[in-house]
Order: sequence, then structure tokens, then C-alpha cells
Amino acid sequence: MEELEDINDLAKAVEGKLVGNDEFFSIDGFTGKFTFLNDAHTGDIVIRHWINATGVEIAFDKNIACLITQTPKDGAIELAERLNFPLIITDKIELANAYALSHTIKKYSPDSTNVVITGTNGKSTTSHLIYHILNNAGYHVLTNTDSESEFNTLIDPMVSKLISDEVVANGKLDYLVIEVSEVQGWLDKLMKNHAALMSEAIKPEVGVITNIAMDHIGLVNSIEDVFDEIKAVPKAIGGGVTVLNHDDELVLKLDAENPFYTSMSPLAEENSVYFDGENIIYEGNSILTVDELPFKGSHFIQNILSAVGACISLGIDINDIVDGVKSYKALNRRFAKLSDDPLIYDDFAHNPDGIKATISETLKLLPQNQKLHLACAIRGSRGVEINQLNVDALVESMTDDIVLYLSSSNDVVNDLNFVEDDEREVFFKTLDENNVEYVHFDNLKDCLTEVCNNAEADDVILLIGAQGMDPAESLLKEIK
Repeated sequence: MEELEDINDLAKAVEGKLVGNDEFFSIDGFTGKFTFLNDAHTGDIVIRHWINATGVEIAFDKNIACLITQTPKDGAIELAERLNFPLIITDKIELANAYALSHTIKKYSPDSTNVVITGTNGKSTTSHLIYHILNNAGYHVLTNTDSESEFNTLIDPMVSKLISDEVVANGKLDYLVIEVSEVQGWLDKLMKNHAALMSEAIKPEVGVITNIAMDHIGLVNSIEDVFDEIKAVPKAIGGGVTVLNHDDELVLKLDAENPFYTSMSPLAEENSVYFDGENIIYEGNSILTVDELPFKGSHFIQNILSAVGACISLGIDINDIVDGVKSYKALNRRFAKLSDDPLIYDDFAHNPDGIKATISETLKLLPQNQKLHLACAIRGSRGVEINQLNVDALVESMTDDIVLYLSSSNDVVNDLNFVEDDEREVFFKTLDENNVEYVHFDNLKDCLTEVCNNAEADDVILLIGAQGMDPAESLLKEIK
């Protein structure tokens, strides 16, 4: 991409309307960096979902090139016009962030080999494992995956900022490994075709689709809706390799030009890697035994297969792939072991498939005649529908060996994650109707204290849930 010189071309690219100045505001034009208002310097472009007059004034004082927003409010337009400051207003802020990502890669990392990972479950583990394998092999690689999932939504210019900052600080990148949400929205409005739009902006040589399942209720309301959001991703990957989970019926329906398959059962396909119960097999040979894997749960082994398949498709030496898998340490809250006495695992299981898979794997670790103490944080401010699906998954997973605790986590969540009365009641009602015993706590610390007090030395404790369970590890240290 040529250097962006004309602000009108930028407005056209993001389907926006330009108000205020019809030229970049800074005297030297656009620096090439897209960023946040707080971090912006002279000549940068700032993208914000909403901006008010105060934000416009800050941008004016910082001498940035222009602002792009979806929601101007509280006099933002009027002040931009009065200050003769360029403000681009678009109905689809995702177009601005996709443009920022594409422009940043072409300017700062034009020679990197790029990988995208999407799907409902396992994106973060797969992305982080690919990153680790490449980094461990000596390549300069950047990923947007982090343990708290702060950088992987692509609904703001964070990834563009990460790329430009990394290249400026540490030089040319060999690989970009970008996690892309399969479904994305803003203020309960679906950003249609988000995964395909961002994948196309990244122009990957390899893409991974982990699975297709329900999450993000409200943005999508059926599994068919999720499929519709993901089905355009292989087209965005184009002639690159698309690593597909052969065990997922909907993933198999995707039309990929150059597929590579992974499976938890033997496969006949030439371009594939699979697990036979004891070994990971590639081209008829065992490359890793089950004892060499960093974790043994079925859904985590599927993530390992996806990462191995991606790295094989990148042409990485098998020995480097094996070394990377063997030395991998899991992200926080991805079936992380917090204690041995008693055995405590913590997992970011926040949707039905994740809940069922994590409970199933944990039960395999339970000694005979012992109890699994399961503490589940109810998802706050996510609606009744996803909580209904989650509690249904809990009911389906319950056995006589499980003691169930629920937490609303009022003591640790902010107003964006506060559990509403109807979200809590759908849990109570469904559990009561299915004769599932449970105890509920308003506060997470009280819940964890009760769990620790009740668990015997040989019992197993499993902590699951999203934001409401995030502080559990630090709270357990206080409790102990």
C-alpha cells in the first residue's frame, strides 16, 4: 500500500463522512500509525467507537492527523467544525479497524508470514501455542493473544498499535499470529462478517478454524448464525492453507481451497495430523507421544493438533514443532493447575461446549470415592440466553461425584460484568427443576472459602467461568 496522502481516500475506504477539515490536521500529514487517543502523538490517526467534544479538543491539542468514530456525541461534530479539525464518521467502525490493520501490516510488516486463528473454542490456546513454537524456534513473532483476552477482539486499533510499536522497538517481524473472534459486535449490534473482514485485512498464508459452537448470544441466536459468520473465512484465506477440525461437523462443511485436517481419530487424508489415543501422527509417523504433551485433555489435544497443523503448513521443521510443544506452558486460566494439595484447576470455560469439555476432563482426574468441588461463576451482563445454555451444560455434566457452588462475584466484577437478577434466576430455576443441589454466594471470596473448607485432601476443585472467576487465583492465596 502506498503512503496514505489524501484524507478523502481514507474516508471513502471506511465508508465515512468527513466533517471539519478536508486535509490531515498535522503539518507533516499522517505518520502511518493508528492508535488510541491517550497514546497518540503528532500525525497519528485515532479510531474510537465514540467521541465527544472533549475528545475532539484533546485530539486538536495533540495535533493528531484525524479522528475516526462511529458515534460522535455531546457536540463533537460542532467542535470539529469550529476548530477546523478532521473528523471521519462511519456507520461501521470495523471497516476503520480492518483498514488500520491492513495498512499497518503493509507499512510495518510487509514481509512477515501471517496466520489467523478463529472459531468458538480454543482460539487463545491455539494462537499462543503457535506463537510459542515459532518463538522457541528463534523467529521474531508477534501475537495478539494474551491471558486476559484484552487484545484479541480487533474492535479497536490495539493490534495495529502492537504491530507498529513492536517493529519500531525490535525490528522486522518474521511472523504475525493473529487471533480473530468468530463473532463480534458493539453495543449488542452484530459486526457482520467480522472474522472474514479481519482475515482479509491480515492476508494470512495459514488460517485455523478450531470449531463452530454457540457463544455470543444476542449477537447471534443460532448455530446457523455462527456458521454464517465463519463460512466466509476460508475465502478470505484464499489460496493459503486452512487448518480445519475434522471432528466438527460444521467445520467440515466449510469450503476451503487448500485444507489441512486435524482429528482426535485416525485420518486417511494426505494433508492431516491426528491423535490415535497414544501418539500424534503425521505422515504415518509418531511425532509426539501423549506423555510428551503439556496437557492431556481431549479439547486441549485438539488445540495442540491445530497448532501443529498450522506450523507444518508454514513449513516449520518438525523437530522445532516438537520442541515447541514439549516446552509449552499454558496461558493463565486454560486448565491451569493452581494447587496440588488439594488439586485445584482453573479454566476459562464460559460457554456450553467449554463447560462440558472441562468438567469431563476433570472428572477423569478424580480419585475413586472422592468429590469434585465445582465452583462456577455466573456470566454477568451477558443475558439470560447464554446463561440458560451454560446452566443446561452444567446439568448435563452433573454426576453424583460433583458438589456444585455458584458465585455472582459481586466483590470482584465491574458494572460491565455484574450478574443481573434474571441471569441468576435462570441458574436457580434450571438447577431446581433438575433436582441439582447447589449453594450460591454473592461474593467470590466467600464461595472459594467455602469450597476450600469443604474439600478433603484427595478431592479435586475445578473453577470455571469468565470475568467473574478471573481473580480466583489471587483470592485463593489470601484464603490459604
